[in-house]
Amino acid sequence: MVLRLNRRTFMAGTAAAATGAAFPMPSIAQNAPMKVGVLTVKTGPLAAGGIHCEEGITTFLKEHDYNVGGRKIELVVADTGGNPAGAKTKAVELVERDKVNLILGPFAAFEHLAIVDYLAQNKMPTMGFAGAEDVTQRKANPYVVRSSNSAAQCLYPLADYAFKDMKVKRAVTIADDFAYGYEQVGGFQRVFEDLGGKVVKKLWAPLNTPDYTPYLAQIEDCDVVCQGLTGANPLKFTKQYGELGLKLPMLGGATVADDTIMKGFDDAAIGMINSIPYSVDLPTPENKAFLEAMQKFYPGVPVGNYAAVYYVNGMILDAALKKIGGKSDDPDALIKAIKSVALDKTPRGPVSFDDYGNIIFDDYIRRIEKKDGKLVNVTIKTYPKVTQFWTYDPKWFLAQPVYSRDYPPMKS
Repeated sequence: MVLRLNRRTFMAGTAAAATGAAFPMPSIAQNAPMKVGVLTVKTGPLAAGGIHCEEGITTFLKEHDYNVGGRKIELVVADTGGNPAGAKTKAVELVERDKVNLILGPFAAFEHLAIVDYLAQNKMPTMGFAGAEDVTQRKANPYVVRSSNSAAQCLYPLADYAFKDMKVKRAVTIADDFAYGYEQVGGFQRVFEDLGGKVVKKLWAPLNTPDYTPYLAQIEDCDVVCQGLTGANPLKFTKQYGELGLKLPMLGGATVADDTIMKGFDDAAIGMINSIPYSVDLPTPENKAFLEAMQKFYPGVPVGNYAAVYYVNGMILDAALKKIGGKSDDPDALIKAIKSVALDKTPRGPVSFDDYGNIIFDDYIRRIEKKDGKLVNVTIKTYPKVTQFWTYDPKWFLAQPVYSRDYPPMKS
């Protein structure tokens, strides 16, 4: 059969083709929802914080009917179990099976260290939560930002406050015996000793320590105790601290007195000074709106830093997608847009990113007080625009070893 085209049919077909070339139809990928993976912990000793992270991003998405920056969002949540092997398995599933465009997380430092190279090799834009210092320092890569805080970032202003405002000179530290604990203590020790103080003893306890009595018995020859514990461990340590009649003032990092665990403390916690990137008592319209939204979708659930970080992640993603017209299929453009976001008004206060992809934020020094029969955190000082390098030159800082169990070394 011979196909015959008359001139009118040929011209109509040509015009249609030309129109299609000049005005291409939107791609299926861009019409499809943007997939956002959440690597978090929902089982094990770190589960409470991991679940709060999920509640924070879910609250933001529900507020916006799962439309962010002009894109419909599909959330894919994966439970890592709070261990490196689980984190690796779930990261592979999110990248290779679920085909996500962005990952939020993982939760723990040892998890992120286990998967950071894999995510970079697969050009997966990642808004990390875990505090592992080198993720945005010596091993920084173009596809990772950290939107929470580095492990030591809140301990720098805490050490500054302890030495200058509390006038203490000798400290004993205790932290969980893994990377996050080492890096918290390292940051505190560096600033405290550079100012003229001295860390006289560093105690390390396993993550699942049931009884802190053997460690409490070693606290001596100091005028302050700084803890870098996480999960439920601050509650156990502080209760036993009081039961043994210890009266030395206590300090704590970002995970020690989060607002979500305040109901678990007893009066032994009164007076504890803690340092954190978000405080529930911030008197701003943005924080008020955040707290109202959280209570709307999760009534009765205590709110703290974990949820605030992930809620602000939603704000950062919204701003980034607006910069690139909602396109999420180009990982280089997406992560570049995220890094360029600077927000003046969030529930946490102003946030932006440094040249290495780590967040810059206002840090809040708080004191635990008892009001109307309940223990609450009261903000007593704000350190603006705290970076992961504190006041140190980044080039000098990165030439030093990463904080570890033995670095900085003890001077005594």
